[in-house]
Amino acid sequence: MAHAFIRRLLGPRILPPKKAIDLPSIILFNKPYHVLSQFSDRDATAATPRATIADYLSAPAHRVAGRLDYDSEGLLILTDDGVLQQRIANPKHKMWKTYWVQVEGEIGDAGIDRLRTGVALKDGHTRPAKAAKLEPDAIWPRDPPVRFRKSVPDSWLELSIREGRNRQVRRMTAAVGYPTLRLIRVAVGPWHLNDLAPGEHRRLEEKSFHV
Repeated sequence: MAHAFIRRLLGPRILPPKKAIDLPSIILFNKPYHVLSQFSDRDATAATPRATIADYLSAPAHRVAGRLDYDSEGLLILTDDGVLQQRIANPKHKMWKTYWVQVEGEIGDAGIDRLRTGVALKDGHTRPAKAAKLEPDAIWPRDPPVRFRKSVPDSWLELSIREGRNRQVRRMTAAVGYPTLRLIRVAVGPWHLNDLAPGEHRRLEEKSFHV
């Protein structure tokens, strides 16, 4: 299944029959909170150096396929294949990206339905999404923790989108009345965090396939 999916992403390549070719190298990384989605901090005005991917792994020749905001957590995909990197990162390919979202307030069915059908943002109406309430039992604690207020409840949802607008998930939940407190990306296309802890990475084992 993974081989077929990658072949669809990369498109047709003219090769001799029955020749083994290397699959792109793919690394899955669980980006912690307040870590940049790049290997160096290019902002010279920052008071102190910010953490980057390089603080957690070494991956020469790999590039990040789709960014994740500094204040968001979760799945980053790195690959050494430029075509695959663009196929994953470019929103025109409409690859599903799934997030676990902690919001301020108890989101109900009406809010979930609005996210599913799409909401109006300043840069246009969002495409229909997948949304459902989520029980947070298996979600790791954040460091530092989200600010807790006894007078204001919170809740979790799972949201999947096929667009790539700037801070889209945060703007969507705010538009339906539930500001985002914490955002974790758990899946991109067929790739999922599974049991990766924050700061851990996994290099995919599949090496080649025949065409």
